[in-house]
Amino acid sequence: MTEEKMISVEVVYALPHEQRLMRLLVKPGTTAREALIRSGIPKEYPEVDPDSAKMGIFGQVLGSKGLAPAESYELQPGDRVEVYRPLIADPKEARKQRAEKAKRMAEKKKGAEDA
Repeated sequence: MTEEKMISVEVVYALPHEQRLMRLLVKPGTTAREALIRSGIPKEYPEVDPDSAKMGIFGQVLGSKGLAPAESYELQPGDRVEVYRPLIADPKEARKQRAEKAKRMAEKKKGAEDA
C-alpha cells in the first residue's frame, strides 16, 4: 500500500481587529475551495461562503489573470489561500468624496483669509 504524500498550505482570513491563519496538510489535487472548507473558517465566520468567497493565492485573485477559479485551482506546496472580504465602499467613489471635501475645506480657508 502506497502512502500518498501530503502538501502543506495555509488558509488566511483577516478582519480589521483579528487575523485567522490555518496551516493544513492536504492531498495533492486539493482545490482552494476545498482547503477553505477544511480550514473551518466558514464555520467560525458565517459571512464566509465557500461557494462565493473571493479568494487569491499570494495576492493573485483566483479566476483572473489566467488563474483557475477557487473550485478548480489545485494547490501547490506552500500556497497561501487568502480569503478576501467584500469592499465596504467603492474605492473610486471614496477617493472622489475625499477630494471634494478637501476642495471645500480649501475654499472655506481661502474665504476666511480674504475676509
